[in-house]
Amino acid sequence: MNERLQAVFDEGIQWACLSEKKKGGVSKATKVELSPFQNARGELLYQFSSTIGPKVFHQNFTPEAACEEIQRLLTQEFQQMMVRTAVMERHITWYHKLKIHAGKRRQSPQTAPAAHNKVKNYPLPEGEPCDFLIRLGVMTPDGRVCKAKYDKFRQINRYLELIAPAVSALDTSRRLHIVDFGCGKAYLTFALYYYLTQRLGLQVQMTGLDLKEDVIALCQGLAQELGYGSLSFQTGDIKSFSSDGDIDMVITLHACDTATDEAIVQALSWNAKVILTVPCCQHELFSQIHNESMRLLTKHGILKERLSCLITDSIRCQLLEACGYQTNIMEFISLEHTPKNLLIKAVRRGGPSQSALREYRSFAAQWGIEPYLERRLIQLGRIPPS
Repeated sequence: MNERLQAVFDEGIQWACLSEKKKGGVSKATKVELSPFQNARGELLYQFSSTIGPKVFHQNFTPEAACEEIQRLLTQEFQQMMVRTAVMERHITWYHKLKIHAGKRRQSPQTAPAAHNKVKNYPLPEGEPCDFLIRLGVMTPDGRVCKAKYDKFRQINRYLELIAPAVSALDTSRRLHIVDFGCGKAYLTFALYYYLTQRLGLQVQMTGLDLKEDVIALCQGLAQELGYGSLSFQTGDIKSFSSDGDIDMVITLHACDTATDEAIVQALSWNAKVILTVPCCQHELFSQIHNESMRLLTKHGILKERLSCLITDSIRCQLLEACGYQTNIMEFISLEHTPKNLLIKAVRRGGPSQSALREYRSFAAQWGIEPYLERRLIQLGRIPPS
């Protein structure tokens, strides 16, 4: 092991990035980043994230193995590395020999953007290390939020702020069963599991579901590394998931078009106490809407598209109220791949409401629509045919 490289590593690498491919290198990665984290046993490990095309692959190393891997990558695959330690920021090159270029000494710890300097009482506070946030690169091991990930940190906490009041409607004296459809990379799935189990001390069995096998494999591996024994991930769509018993909470984020409605139907079939959904694209009603008195809104395609989204979410709430739920629509922080930022929260409060159903049917007749959700609820026996 090169002693000068070992000395840099011994300062405590907080982040590093290897780039500029060497001729003759066999790796397909265009860059490799590394960052430290602690596993469920409190052991220090380093995660190497290799970018190959549009995907990122992860490997974990002990400190000794990580140092050896850095030397291998510099001698065989990459010509330079930017590195930030607890002491210095440096630029290291290895063209024909190792050169460690003079860097600047670290000052006080990096803080969040100035606009966020005012301390906010987040469900997951700044300054308190959180294992999954560290592992996902949102937080440093000492609990500081990474500047580039501050929007993600805010989104996670906003999500928990919206969900937290609904937890009081659940029977927390027993294990809660939660299903998250379309979990994607599962930032919010991990956040809710951590919040409920670590912050509130509840017993939770949580399942994340998505169609992408590689994403599910990554999430499942991370849950195991973190020791989240009651959090699991499965590959599949909304209709394929089955449960032996009732589900307490169903979450569906950015499910496209009628997939949101199918998730609502599934939740109702399980007698879910709480339903949370952030709809994405909503096309079903666009071609159905017809209301001559509102022609000024419907004759322009872009306005009609926006109107169809509002009508779709309105009838979802109304049909849920007809099924005995209290509903609210709240502003959410949009996800990276969709600008949709409305969250529908439904909490079961009682039995079916005939007045809510009558109001819905009057509204649907006014717009000339027959939504998929209504047809499915009739099939399920939750509302009578019109």
